[in-house]
Amino acid sequence: MKERGRIEQLWAHEKYSVMYHSQSHYERIRAALKNEPTFETVVSLIESAKAVPPAQGSMTNAFDHMWGYFKNICNEAEKEQYREMKRAFLSGNIAGATLITFLHHLSEKYEVDYLLQSSLLQSEE
Repeated sequence: MKERGRIEQLWAHEKYSVMYHSQSHYERIRAALKNEPTFETVVSLIESAKAVPPAQGSMTNAFDHMWGYFKNICNEAEKEQYREMKRAFLSGNIAGATLITFLHHLSEKYEVDYLLQSSLLQSEE
C-alpha cells in the first residue's frame, strides 16, 4: 500500500480518538493532511494528541460526531437514550466510557463499519 493510503487508513482508525482527546490537535492533523506528511509524522501527531487528557468538551464533540451516523436511522427510544446519557455525562453522573459503549452498540446494530474500525470504539471491547 502506498504511503498516502496507509496515512488515510491510520487517520480513519484514529480520528475520533484524536477528537476525543483534543480538538486543537484534530484540527492541526487535518491541516497537516492537506500537505504531504510522512506516515511517521502523522503517527507522531496522533500520539501527541492522544497524550492529552480528554476534556469534557472534546469528549462531547467526539460523541456528537459519532452520533451523527445514527440520528437519522435509529429509533426514538435510542435518540432519547442518547440525549439522556449525554445530559448525564455533562452533569458528571456517568463516565464517557458509558457513551462510548452505547455508540459501539449502535455501530454494531446498524452495521456502521467505519465507526467499528475506530480505535475509540475498539478500546471498549
